[in-house]
Amino acid sequence: MPGPGKRHTSISAHMSENPNSPDRAFPLERTRNIGIAAHIDAGKTTLTERILFYTGMIHKIGEVHDGTTVTDWMEQERERGITITSAATTCSWLQRKEENVYKMFEDINMRVNIIDTPGHVDFTAEVERSLRVLDGAVAVFCAVAGVQPQSETVWRQATKYNVPRIAFVNKMDRTGADFNAAVDSMRKKLGANAWPILIPLGREDYLKGQLDILNQKAVIYLDDDTMGSVYEVHDIPDDHKELAAKAYQDLIDQMCDLDDEIGTLFLEEKPITKQDLKAAIRRQTIANRFIPVAGGSAFKNKGVQYLVDAVIDYLPGPLDIPPARGHNPDNDEEIPVHSDDNGKFCSLAFKLWSDPFVGKLVFFRVYSGKLSKGDTVYNPRTNKRERISRIIQIQADKREDVATCYSGDIAAIVGIKNVTTGDTLCDEDHPILLEPPSFPDPVISMSVEPKTKVDQEKMGIGLQRLAEEDPTFRVTTDEDTGQTIIAGMGELHLEIIRDRLRREFKVEANSGKPQIAYKETILKSSEGEGKLVKQSGGRGQYGHVVVRMTPNERGKGITIENKVVGGAIPKEFIPPVIKGLNEATVNGVVGGYPVIDVHVEIIDGSFHDVDSNELAFKMAAIFAFKDGLKKGHPILLEPVMKVENITPDEFQGDIMGDLNRRRARIQGMETKINLCTIEAEVPLAEMFGYATAIRSLSKGRSSYSMEPSHFEQVPTNVLNAVLDQQKG
Repeated sequence: MPGPGKRHTSISAHMSENPNSPDRAFPLERTRNIGIAAHIDAGKTTLTERILFYTGMIHKIGEVHDGTTVTDWMEQERERGITITSAATTCSWLQRKEENVYKMFEDINMRVNIIDTPGHVDFTAEVERSLRVLDGAVAVFCAVAGVQPQSETVWRQATKYNVPRIAFVNKMDRTGADFNAAVDSMRKKLGANAWPILIPLGREDYLKGQLDILNQKAVIYLDDDTMGSVYEVHDIPDDHKELAAKAYQDLIDQMCDLDDEIGTLFLEEKPITKQDLKAAIRRQTIANRFIPVAGGSAFKNKGVQYLVDAVIDYLPGPLDIPPARGHNPDNDEEIPVHSDDNGKFCSLAFKLWSDPFVGKLVFFRVYSGKLSKGDTVYNPRTNKRERISRIIQIQADKREDVATCYSGDIAAIVGIKNVTTGDTLCDEDHPILLEPPSFPDPVISMSVEPKTKVDQEKMGIGLQRLAEEDPTFRVTTDEDTGQTIIAGMGELHLEIIRDRLRREFKVEANSGKPQIAYKETILKSSEGEGKLVKQSGGRGQYGHVVVRMTPNERGKGITIENKVVGGAIPKEFIPPVIKGLNEATVNGVVGGYPVIDVHVEIIDGSFHDVDSNELAFKMAAIFAFKDGLKKGHPILLEPVMKVENITPDEFQGDIMGDLNRRRARIQGMETKINLCTIEAEVPLAEMFGYATAIRSLSKGRSSYSMEPSHFEQVPTNVLNAVLDQQKG
């Protein structure tokens, strides 16, 4: 361990004059780290596949429905046609000036690191950790459905990490596609300041290309066997000139309001050039005050190239965003981390994965400095150092060994141990802790047991490995029954876990019925008292704790505050009291479920000069917490899901009736082109078997999506059934 004298006050207090190492292939200003995120089935993986094709990384386009895409490489992903794990891939993009005289970066090669994320809510952790390490994102929306529930979740996650975004309205070739309605739904539902920069030219079967608003040109993609690789730039057709001119004026109006430089030019009545406008859009996009919108169809190969140009032009590189912030593990002093190859090494491990080809991978984003094979990294969480034997970058579906990775790079270390998601890996002489991504708690659990004794040990190893990879997957043992309990974000999540156990770890397991992750809390303030007094010859046990408990606002969790005065409980016994209180939250008094959203104040107690010890005070704290719970009007909370059902008009009544039987609260309804969209809040307990039910009610024509919304009190008429079921 480095001594105090070697500790630092800053990783790199200021940037080098040139933050680029002379050895790096792509300078920082020509690097883009982007994620592609959206609601399930909006076309993220198809878009990623097209980008890889047009950048020359792959030579044949794969399709999700054929199970041949690069980033969906797991068997389960290819069978189900969904993305389960985020996939990182690297490509380069050549911007050519002859097609667009107003390019900001002309005739140069750009490095684009892309992470394709899942859309299904059960795998929301993949989106969370990806957005934590990215500089920008492409949010994909379906041109027919517009903003959907998971779109809102992804948007909130991007906002949480201040990630600048470009919106891509995909599927403009579909029946019912409406670009303007999709943009309007972004403004209304997301509060996004979204304005078109590339408007689809035509729609449905007549989609031909895009109107490039800044350059006032029409881009026509050719329908030939080159898969959209060839396109032509023409003057805007006469019947679209008015639309394009208005869209250009809208951009100027927006920038006059948002951007000081454009506002000044306008007030001084000076001309605003296209270069001025483009630079302003870039500044305001990076500042998260403006969302450029492009439209097209990834599946029909129309609009992808100009979208990548927009990514290069408007989304930030590592130098354009504020420095990452961490803190010194010794004294909590805040430390800025600048993107600089010459700074001290600092990176965040954001994903663990067991790769079938190379073994255990740790994906990491380098924020400062560089890392080479043979270097040693330090993990401040474990106080351990480890030597790096191999670094790889994923290039489409190939794994390429690299000798060194630099600031701004996303790469993977092979074979490193003792690392969990969210760990900082840094220079040993300059320890720093970066803020890890945060993850939601599981909402559903089930018991699993191996079919044979031989599988017992293999199952333990497999579950531990899967829990390391996935922060939203938990494994516990039920103390009463000895059963292994797995918990996750939904039925599909747990189904994939069991499938991976079988395929990757060769474990056949039986599973119990899925159980809801209920929680407990209190409705009113109370005081609880706990005393442990044991005298059985020799030294006894004495601990006495008094606590005051008050309800916390939803989502605040358990907070504990020491308010003991006058030494009623000696200082050395306060940590055991806090430990006891935390342990007591694991089991409530209504049904033995975890307790949430309670503020606990330690207010009084007493001690014995001889018989008091840490264990006695820990036990007394547990008794006090349980006592306070019982007096605080304890209630049971259940997870409530936000559900969106899209159904043909003729089945609306049946679907509504079924939702009402499931204790649903209808939040809204909208009918568009013979399709009815029903939004509702429904308790998760009522959603088991929902997919099968709506399939039979609608002859297979309804679809739905759901995501966790909040916890609320279980109604009295349902409470007894829940408790009886638990006893059973």
